[in-house]
Amino acid sequence: MNIPLMPLLLLLLLATTMALSFYVTSAIVVVSVCGLTSYLAWANPWRVRWRLRAQGINGPKPSLLYGNLWEMKKIQASAALKNTAKHHDFVAHDYTATLFPYFEEWRKQYGPIYTYSTGNKQHLYINHPELVKEMNHSISSDFGKPSYITKRLAPILGNGILRSNGHLWAQQRKIVAPEFFMDKVKGMVGLMVESAESLTSKWEAYAASQSGKMAEVRAEEDLRSVSADVISKACFGSSYLKGKDIFSKLRTLQKAISKQSFLFGSHAFGLPLTAQKSKIDVLEKEIDALIWEVVEGHDGDSKDLLQLILEGASNNDVDEDSSRRFIIDNCKNIYFAGHESTAVAASWCLMLLALHPQWQDRIRAETAQVGPISAESLPRLKTVTMVVQEVLRLYPPAAFVSREALHDARIGHIVVPRGVCLWTLIPTLHRDADIWGPDANEFNPERFAGGISKACKMPQVYIPFGLGPRLCLGRNFALVQLKIVVAVIVSNFTLALSPNYRHSPAYRMIVEPGQGVHLLIQRCSAAHNPT
Repeated sequence: MNIPLMPLLLLLLLATTMALSFYVTSAIVVVSVCGLTSYLAWANPWRVRWRLRAQGINGPKPSLLYGNLWEMKKIQASAALKNTAKHHDFVAHDYTATLFPYFEEWRKQYGPIYTYSTGNKQHLYINHPELVKEMNHSISSDFGKPSYITKRLAPILGNGILRSNGHLWAQQRKIVAPEFFMDKVKGMVGLMVESAESLTSKWEAYAASQSGKMAEVRAEEDLRSVSADVISKACFGSSYLKGKDIFSKLRTLQKAISKQSFLFGSHAFGLPLTAQKSKIDVLEKEIDALIWEVVEGHDGDSKDLLQLILEGASNNDVDEDSSRRFIIDNCKNIYFAGHESTAVAASWCLMLLALHPQWQDRIRAETAQVGPISAESLPRLKTVTMVVQEVLRLYPPAAFVSREALHDARIGHIVVPRGVCLWTLIPTLHRDADIWGPDANEFNPERFAGGISKACKMPQVYIPFGLGPRLCLGRNFALVQLKIVVAVIVSNFTLALSPNYRHSPAYRMIVEPGQGVHLLIQRCSAAHNPT
């Protein structure tokens, strides 16, 4: 059959034209989408940066794609080299230049307020005392937890009270906060004393086996057990032994997450390795399963925190999976925050007391005078309180106050654009010589003899438990437990630093002794049991 050539050519030309038109249209759509994405990802941060600079806020010049990430990496690497060359047996309390050298370098260059970026995320560093005071008065609807950080902490915190924002946070706070009011904490004093006594009994047996010599202990691990036992009994109606696997896996998960440089935004210093992410995913599932076992075995007649969380979940109009998630996430938050931060703070307490034996003597004299520890006698432990407050000044477990502007908001004279993350470095505020005096880097509990209000020129900068509406809910719980642990241990033992101790603060979600706290302990010749 003969087909005319001209019509065939016309058909081919038409088909080709339609195909080209389709591809051109598709290309235009792709380019448009990419262009919009590019604007949202990069042009908008530049606009936000311009708004901050227009208010006189300067900072290091960012690159187009990575912001100041590579500069941060370079500064961190340089600081690490300098730190390696130092003698680690020398105890220098100002660790900010080692752990967060970029913040310190930029602060010296740009002052207490500056802006920097990590990838497409813009940040505002605020360490000005008056503005910190203003942040204290900000409302929760203005500033929440930074989304990119909470995303990376999701495996260990879920969407519990430490990570959530808005209505969910308010709802969880309503459930959790009353359990840590002082009247409830006073009812936990007996449990705290009992757990501290179990530690002293363990150390006594070990010290007795050393034939009069000073025995060496790894204090931080034993202190974690004490803190975990208290939070387990007080909030979940079980002992540390029952939840031992939960705490152990939480600790492993904490270390795994800390290796991912979660402070640095979407580009970080490289993506997490597949093997590391797989490890995190497995640990998360194992912890969730263990917590659910505790939930299923819980006595419904117990009016503890777990029961309140269960009731809070049942009162929500949500499906079964969401209810289960609500319960597990809040339990993870309490398990982690309730024992890890307190144990680390107690470790720093014993380290500093080992360095300053004269304060051990003062505590022993005080506990002997006060007598048995109880909710009523605790306020009379003035020396213990001064020591704890000074330790939390030098070594606050939380290094930062971090917030994200949920919409355009104001702090003092600064308008903070929506999406900007705010950072306040707590140890820098706690070491400001203009506020605390020339001995700001030294251990001197005497500065708190007249209370926090008289300890420095601007007491609003003392924020070991954060600030504002999201002030740590467990503040009363932590302070009471720290006082009891310090009083019980120091009343029974003399403490000294072991030659094996290496002073190396490390940031693993909180600032902890990087290589542990090695102590030499000896039973006091005339030990007074304050219980």
